[in-house]
Amino acid sequence: MNKIKTYKMNPQKNHWDKIYSTVLSNESSWWQDNPVTSLKFINSFNLSKSSAIIDIGGGDSKLVDKLLEEGFDNITVLDISEQALIKAKHRLGKNSDKVKWIVSDILDFVPDVNYDLWHDRAAFHFLLSENQIKKYIDNAKLSVNQNGFLTIGTFSENGPDKCSGLIVKQYSEQTLSNKLNNGFKKIRCITEDHYTPFGTYQNFLFCSFKRS
Repeated sequence: MNKIKTYKMNPQKNHWDKIYSTVLSNESSWWQDNPVTSLKFINSFNLSKSSAIIDIGGGDSKLVDKLLEEGFDNITVLDISEQALIKAKHRLGKNSDKVKWIVSDILDFVPDVNYDLWHDRAAFHFLLSENQIKKYIDNAKLSVNQNGFLTIGTFSENGPDKCSGLIVKQYSEQTLSNKLNNGFKKIRCITEDHYTPFGTYQNFLFCSFKRS
């Protein structure tokens, strides 16, 4: 089995490991059986199947399953929770050997390769301070190839102000674009309602950018 690479530990790791250890995947508020919007954004970039893709905060998302099904063969999944990645690997079985797995807070992550696509659904909005946000964006600029792509899904201004007991930061198209305009050029943004397993709605903002 493909081993999980671990960077330095972070106090929030215990918080997320506990959640992934005690809550069934399809009972998590963020769960999607089919991450349609992420896939539409990714397919809009016309990437080759060998393109290097990293899923930031991928947890046990089924995005990696779908990308493998579509023939992508250079995928990395990063999450702060090792338990989340263990669940994803167990679900994928032998196919998990085709994926690189990294346990790390994104703020501690030091990329050793470049990526053609940086994907993040619901990780960025947990960063609250300007220093944290700058560090994230600096990592993305360091990681993404010139003319590569970045796509972020985050809570919109009409979305929740908390998730899993943690305060989050909400964004509009303008405020998210402003954060990323030093290094990334906006392609497009959409908003959509995510229907949770609890029967509630969370309004998301999804934006795609090109490395400039």
